[in-house]
Amino acid sequence: MASIKERSKSLVAIEEAHKIMGSFSRNEISIMFLVFVSGLLQIHGADKLTCYRSESPCRFKQMPCPAECPLKSPSNNTDKVCYVNCESPVCKADSKPNCNGPGSACLDPRFIGADGIVFYFHGKSNEHFSLVSDRDLQINARFIGLRPAGRSRDFTWIQALGILFNSHSFSLEAERAATWDNKVDHLKFTYDGEEVVIPAGRLSEWKSSQSDLIVQRTSTSNSVLVTLPEIAEISVNVVPITKEDDRIHKYQIPKDDCFAHLEVQFRFHGLSSKVEGVLGRTYQPDFKNPAKPGVAMPVVGGDKEYKTSSLLSADCNACSFSPNEPSNKEDLKIKQYSFIDCSGGSKSGNGIVCRK
Repeated sequence: MASIKERSKSLVAIEEAHKIMGSFSRNEISIMFLVFVSGLLQIHGADKLTCYRSESPCRFKQMPCPAECPLKSPSNNTDKVCYVNCESPVCKADSKPNCNGPGSACLDPRFIGADGIVFYFHGKSNEHFSLVSDRDLQINARFIGLRPAGRSRDFTWIQALGILFNSHSFSLEAERAATWDNKVDHLKFTYDGEEVVIPAGRLSEWKSSQSDLIVQRTSTSNSVLVTLPEIAEISVNVVPITKEDDRIHKYQIPKDDCFAHLEVQFRFHGLSSKVEGVLGRTYQPDFKNPAKPGVAMPVVGGDKEYKTSSLLSADCNACSFSPNEPSNKEDLKIKQYSFIDCSGGSKSGNGIVCRK
């Protein structure tokens, strides 16, 4: 039992607390209480999100947002956003393409295949190439570039993506800019040949009439997440060639064009075993990467096999896009589900991703 001295200390502390609380009005006390409760919600995760992906074991399970991104729609534009990733084995705090992760295409252009191996595909300036060609999905890229005097090939970057799925088409491109201003949005979108306007502002969203295509801004400008439910997710960011890049690589970028281009990262859901394309072929189960190990910049060919006549064409020699034919898909990603924890707890964080 507590001693008389200890009890006296407790009584004194209580009296002091009453004096302090008495100095506040009821409104002030209410505000303090709301702030306290808000803090608890931030710690334990105010929002719970649900995965609806049909082939995920997390389907229909509610997953609490982690402490680092407790809200799916925070009022502060600088806060990270909580969203569901039905395949994620870890909780990431990144809204933009991970240029060092599988399925990415960045820089000049530098690809990382499904096998995690880095390779370069240069293509040619102002031409189009198939990145992914499967029975029900075609993704092409338009390359821009230049060839300084004395060079045997073009420096190239991905300027636009063209996507064919079902009977629809979608394109997004980085618009030309003389100088770079990240506050100005450089993205242009079209759906079935019609321009799509997506208001500036983080979390601004556009959906097709059938909700088979969703485009969400992941920052105020120049970054979006394109979702084809049950098919693919594409994280896109527009960036310029900086003066430092130009100095290091000797691109000889002109003063009236900063060569705004795309950084992209793809996540696919169940590509077939016969998928083709510059990047798509790396998702074949028996694919052997021709990139030579130990080479600083392993360049992989295929420009003849994967060249298309336009951004929204599927006429390359190796293209397999044929949405009207019945498909016999093999979900190559299903093996990853075995180690996914859908609890979204503070230790695992699986299934929930923080987006800046």
